[in-house]
Amino acid sequence: MSVFCCCPILECVYCLGCARWAWKKCLYTAGRESENWGHAAASEFEPVPRICRYILAVYEFDIRNPLWAPPGGYGIDPDQVVLKKDYDENQGNVSPYMIYIDKDNREILLLISGLNLAKESDYLLLLDDKLGQTKFDGGYVHNGLLKAAQWVFESECEVLKELVEKYEDYTLTFAGHSLGAGVVTLLTMLVVKNRERIGNIDRKRIKCFAIAPARCVSLNLAVRYADVINSVVLQDDFMPRTSVALEVLFKFLFCFPCILCGACIKETFMLRQQMLQDPRRLYAPGRLYHVIVRKPFGVGRISPVVKTAVPVDGRFEHMVLSCHILTDHSIALMEREFSNALDTLKEKDRVLDIPPQQRMERSSAVAIEHSVEHRAALARAVALDIPESYSPSEYGTFRNAQGGDDSDKLLTDTLGSSRSKESWDELADRLFETDESGQMVLKTNVY
Repeated sequence: MSVFCCCPILECVYCLGCARWAWKKCLYTAGRESENWGHAAASEFEPVPRICRYILAVYEFDIRNPLWAPPGGYGIDPDQVVLKKDYDENQGNVSPYMIYIDKDNREILLLISGLNLAKESDYLLLLDDKLGQTKFDGGYVHNGLLKAAQWVFESECEVLKELVEKYEDYTLTFAGHSLGAGVVTLLTMLVVKNRERIGNIDRKRIKCFAIAPARCVSLNLAVRYADVINSVVLQDDFMPRTSVALEVLFKFLFCFPCILCGACIKETFMLRQQMLQDPRRLYAPGRLYHVIVRKPFGVGRISPVVKTAVPVDGRFEHMVLSCHILTDHSIALMEREFSNALDTLKEKDRVLDIPPQQRMERSSAVAIEHSVEHRAALARAVALDIPESYSPSEYGTFRNAQGGDDSDKLLTDTLGSSRSKESWDELADRLFETDESGQMVLKTNVY
């Protein structure tokens, strides 16, 4: 009708809307979403490539005679594999997994493989994700992944309890890729909530590495468990960004560009406050690590950059228009890229010629920074009125939790800038002091 009036109003509005959408999507490339995050240290990122190799080993039928080992092998001692279960033994309840004792790194690991495109049971697991169907610990979680985590927990809790009691100073680490990442996320939450069934293990001894996880927990849970759960994402990977129900995604798998376009349009025009106030909206869990290896639009490679944060209102909210959104989800590619990124971080430490004593102090400082950043994220969630968000007593009290965005932003900005602007000596001076015996001790007023 507007054409006949010689004034194409509707067409102009439509074109302007499309132009705005395309422009905003172009801004989300090459780490735009993590540009304000802090830089990860080599010490905190060190386990990630190794754990990726361990997860790859779960795909092998015989670890003693591997068929697809990466250069240098998996780094696994077959004699320390406690158990390994495949699809037949799992009865379709979960993808294959393995329990392994890593004596070199003092870890008890439960590793779960990712989605197998040839297995119907894996699809059924992912498709069972109706929004608002399942509540857990005051938030919402992915229904199918929770069922899988509960099955693994009930099947292996006695084994894990024996190992935790036998190796008293070992860390209990859960790790998985894609579908397996979602399962280990919820399994970790189950273990934290039922520690008495795992030998009363201390929360600090529990860790989780979710490699390219599906969005499986609501925002309040994603932030609350950020002290034990770490999510690692390679640049443009689509899985942690796909907020549409996975049931819809896989129904339209053969028309992936259509579902991608629909998701992009929906997320671009959705109001930020509307996203934050939706208690059923699921997110990637825990502390996030974003590994950036390419220039915008994939026009060339850059020296790997690893960013990390516990974001509340910028947690991979938008799909990225990129030809790498599928390839960046490959665990084999991730293992190579993460190894390169770790080598780059170590090379920077070598160039800076950091003394061994300061390396140890820096590791302690990173742990303290993570703790402070986690507290700030919890307070930020309360200040933004995220549904069911609160500051649990074990994390301390937040006098400024209701003080508005400015106080939280100041704390977050201070934490983010401390990683990049302070030298090692300055950071050590800020966090530590020398006692009468000449030993470095943590300052009591560090917070």
